[in-house]
Amino acid sequence: MNEEQMKKRTKEFAKSIIKLCRKLPENREGRLIGNQIFRSGTSVAANYRTACRARSTADFISKLCIVEEEADETLFWLELIEEMKILDRSLIESLMQENNEIIAIIVSSIKTARKKK
Repeated sequence: MNEEQMKKRTKEFAKSIIKLCRKLPENREGRLIGNQIFRSGTSVAANYRTACRARSTADFISKLCIVEEEADETLFWLELIEEMKILDRSLIESLMQENNEIIAIIVSSIKTARKKK
């Protein structure tokens, strides 16, 4: 997957997270979890774009590590939504799968960049 494809993929993921947030209940837990997952889920795309503009390999790796952290946090919130039965699993299953795939791609990219360094 090239840089442009990954930018598009992470942006689509961010849009899916925003749509998911619109489905969360209008109560305290829905708002609190919604704020957290909105921030971390959209941050994946924003930070990936930043990584693409890195000034060095070390900077690139550092920024990709931030992407990995944000994606992992997003996965945490998705798991919590599922385990607490806040939304039906069918609404988050594909997002969890995409989240896991993005994490795998980012981890692989970090490993590759470290080898080149």
